Amino acid sequence: MTDLKQPAAARPKRGGPRRPRVRAARRGVPLPLLVPALLAMAFLLVPLLALLVRAPWRSLPSQLASTEVWQALQLSLISATAATAVALVLGVPLAWLLARTEFPGRGLVRALVTLPLVLPPVVGGVALLLALGRNGIVGKSLDAWFGITLPFTTAGVVVAEAFVAMPFLVISVEGTLRAADPRYEEAATTLGASRFTAFRRVTLPLIAPGIAAGAVLAWARALGEFGATITFAGNFPGRTQTMPLAVYLALQNDPEAAIALSLILLAVSIAVLAGLRDRWMTGA
Repeated sequence: MTDLKQPAAARPKRGGPRRPRVRAARRGVPLPLLVPALLAMAFLLVPLLALLVRAPWRSLPSQLASTEVWQALQLSLISATAATAVALVLGVPLAWLLARTEFPGRGLVRALVTLPLVLPPVVGGVALLLALGRNGIVGKSLDAWFGITLPFTTAGVVVAEAFVAMPFLVISVEGTLRAADPRYEEAATTLGASRFTAFRRVTLPLIAPGIAAGAVLAWARALGEFGATITFAGNFPGRTQTMPLAVYLALQNDPEAAIALSLILLAVSIAVLAGLRDRWMTGA
């Protein structure tokens, strides 16, 4: 029989033997990683701090009160928003096609779609002129049949910005689609929903954070576009002169005005990214 007066230390404990507690190790940062991380942080932040330090704060209100500045800012915001809308309408179906369907040459198509990411913007502007200019492959027909001329117009600004910004949206949405479980769409189709209905009612809600993140990146890229815009749309105040073009023009004649314009772009970009990052880009 088991001795009932057995000491407590010798009695077997219920639930099996307890695992010894392991104290969580303090997570330190290795020096070979800390040094380049700090250098990268300084490399990215010091130029922005220099912009703030050298800003002409006393003359800033008068610099920002000019009509040209507000015209350029308004045009930049409108054209970037319109370019993002074009990227959403065209880029989301393209991302779904690349992520959900199999077809010959899909890898080549993906490479060509992402080419504007690494293509020099000026080269993109030249390509747009050769395609959509008055004597371009497509632009000649647009001008002859419909009387539509895109180069050196506000619509041309939107086209140039959408050309360079859409790959950011496509990459973001395609990555989100690949991470999403396709069985939900398959279950919807087995219940009688069409592929488009499954995409609209099931897939879109699942990938909404990825779409929003891609839209923010595309909008920010369109807002700062310079090379393709000046090549394809020109630099006409009130019509095609966006904020980056105004900064470039002011830098040649009035550096203080260029700094003031740069501060506006910096403030707008930080406000948009900070306002949407916590909600969409971190999944909060």
